Amino acid sequence: MTEPSRSRDHSERMLQAFGANLVVEPDSLTVTLNGPAQLTGQTVIVPGDISSAAFWLVAAAITPGSELVIENVGVNPTRTGILDALHQMAADITLENERLVTGEPVADIRVRHSVLKGTTLGGDLIPRLIDEVPILAVAALFAEGKTIIQDAAELRVKESDRITAMATQLTQLGATVVERPDGLEIMGGAMLKGAEVDSFTDHRVAMSLAIAALRAEGTTHLHRAEAAAISYPEFMHTLAQVSGATPPSPSKPRPL
Repeated sequence: MTEPSRSRDHSERMLQAFGANLVVEPDSLTVTLNGPAQLTGQTVIVPGDISSAAFWLVAAAITPGSELVIENVGVNPTRTGILDALHQMAADITLENERLVTGEPVADIRVRHSVLKGTTLGGDLIPRLIDEVPILAVAALFAEGKTIIQDAAELRVKESDRITAMATQLTQLGATVVERPDGLEIMGGAMLKGAEVDSFTDHRVAMSLAIAALRAEGTTHLHRAEAAAISYPEFMHTLAQVSGATPPSPSKPRPL
């Protein structure tokens, strides 16, 4: 099987760990499997999802005085675009206790508050962080200068149109965000104020707005906050536990 560009390789790593005769040729983007396979059972410890960890990475990076260690996170290089983007923005992030678990690279991630820098995110980096663009938009609000996110038109056909959702809802909080056909243009140095915002029933929008609300003055009411449970049922509880703050107030659904 030959693919047009590099994709997530969890299946290849897992099959190899179980004993499949599978060869990966990174230069040609080709995977060859010779069967029938003789697989051997393994003890599998599923690492934490870096797409879910991304919300805590940004929360700590933008909150003065914060330091957070997120344990047992999968750091497969096909999935770590969020780390590359935050490093590009000068975030203070380090990997600790790096190891392999059933063929998957895993680490504990330590993040400390730092002064972020605006940047341009696009090109080959976008497929490796497409799900993390909403929370990266929140990080950009607290960076020095302008951040441009481009080549991300795919966001318009996710659970919601995430480009429009983040542009309109961050603007509600007082941010300066310009919607582009393929992304967002975000001015840093935002002074956010609590407001009524809506998740558009999109779990990543809901969680991103909840993190933004941590740095907003006053109360934020997040409509349809329950959407976060689609991928992270304990998110709001963990947010309150980690931050020591009251999470954004859920409100009854309202028509748009």
